Amino acid sequence: MCKGRLFVKKVLFFLTSLFSFSGTTFADGGPKPWQLGFRPPATTTMEEVVRFHDSFINPIIIAIAVFVIALMVYIIIRFSEKNNPKPTKTTHNTTLEVLWTAIPTIILIIIAIPAFKLLYYSHHNPNTEMTIKAIGNQWYWSYEYPDHGIAFDSNMLCGTKEECDEMSKETGQKYVRLLDVDEPLVLPVNKKIKVIATASDVIHSFSVSAFGIKIDGVPGRAQDTWFEVLNEGLYYGQCSELCGMLHGYMPIAVKAVSESEFEEWVQTKKAAANKDSEIKKVEITNN
Repeated sequence: MCKGRLFVKKVLFFLTSLFSFSGTTFADGGPKPWQLGFRPPATTTMEEVVRFHDSFINPIIIAIAVFVIALMVYIIIRFSEKNNPKPTKTTHNTTLEVLWTAIPTIILIIIAIPAFKLLYYSHHNPNTEMTIKAIGNQWYWSYEYPDHGIAFDSNMLCGTKEECDEMSKETGQKYVRLLDVDEPLVLPVNKKIKVIATASDVIHSFSVSAFGIKIDGVPGRAQDTWFEVLNEGLYYGQCSELCGMLHGYMPIAVKAVSESEFEEWVQTKKAAANKDSEIKKVEITNN
């Protein structure tokens, strides 16, 4: 009985979520069980994507689905053996064939016009205020801040629930399996940021769904896009190009902070880098 109720609840939740097009949120930065739909938009680009999907694409999809289902029900009833004992011998209908070719073509053109505008908006870099470089490696990310002279690697922290639970016990923090990293990409909010993607070995893909960005990192090439994070928080992404055995183990974690917090983080990073440099100099001198 309990299993039956649980199944009914899951079905109702699924049906409800289908019409909640903007998706469920994750306040703690991680995905939720049975989560459907888009993640809440965190950039102006993703806001446009969600608006285009919810107010334009979905009504068209629903209208087509309703029309096709109604047409199938009509055909089943109208041309059943009972209502149509003598089968028709019609082989074709020119008018009908023109209509079912022309109407989908017109619908696709109607969809394509705003879609191309959105595509141009997402890839046309405005006057960006900051640049970062994301370098894909097997199987971790390296980040560089050319404007600030900072560079570091970012590796996944825990790949199993047991590993995450063990780390949580040691540090008192909650970790998300396959998503949390030791060094997140720290960025300021309300700044137009240009991201340059490339790779050191095979093709990778820098993708953060809440930002509405996905850009391939290709060895020997540099490709760029832009975004502007609107709200502070922790956002997750993953490499979205099959890149080898541990493809699923190179997450992206972006920590969006205020401008003052970002400047403080920059100074801390620079101080740590200078300290490491001094230690290396001493070691070289001693050797």
